[in-house]
Amino acid sequence: MKPGIHPPYRPVVFRDKSAGFAFLTRSTMGSDKTIEWEDGNTYPVVDVEVSSASHPFYTGTQRVLDTAGRVERFERRYGTRGAR
Repeated sequence: MKPGIHPPYRPVVFRDKSAGFAFLTRSTMGSDKTIEWEDGNTYPVVDVEVSSASHPFYTGTQRVLDTAGRVERFERRYGTRGAR
């Protein structure tokens, strides 16, 4: 790797404020805000809107769409094409 062109890779805390969930990982992202983590060290904190703790797919609250009904309605409206 070419020296001096890459951003610093350091520990960062990502925090989902809507779910009250935070995790420590390494990233090139930075922030002016800091947080004291469970290990007693202070790390930059990045607030995110959606994480695995609040995303409907991971929490099991995702709605299932009726795709079969959509296909049938499309076929009724525009007709079906015959086999080629």
